[in-house]
Formats: sequence, structure tokens, C-alpha cells
Amino acid sequence: MDIRLEKIELMKLLRETENLSVATYIKNIFVKEKKDWWDELPNYVKEGIEEGERDIGEGRVHSYEEIKQYFGWK
Repeated sequence: MDIRLEKIELMKLLRETENLSVATYIKNIFVKEKKDWWDELPNYVKEGIEEGERDIGEGRVHSYEEIKQYFGWK
């Protein structure tokens, strides 16, 4: 079945239902789909990412080769 027919069938079912929980469930699917993953992160994670971005911007970075040498990795 093509997507247009699926949408029409879904609209028909939604229009005919009197079950509020079904309508709410379907609505929540679309609301969650539109959320930005950044908004879902805890503040301490956001702060860590922002700190890392500042470090990069200010040149506080090391190459992979430097890290391997520092830790004695081969």
C-alpha cells in the first residue's frame, strides 16, 4: 500500500475513534519526533559538551598521536 493510502486510512480511523487515549498516543508520537535531542540531555552533559567546544575554540586540543605517546599506547 502506498503512503498516501496509509495516511487516508489512518485519518479515517482517527476521525472515527472516541478513545482519547488513542488520539493522545498518536499525537505524542509526532511531538516526540520533533524534539531536539539537545533538549533531552541533562545539564551536566550540556555543560561538558560546551566546555569541550570552548577548549577546541581556544586551541586546547591534542592529536591522537600525542595521546597515544602520553599514555604509552602503541
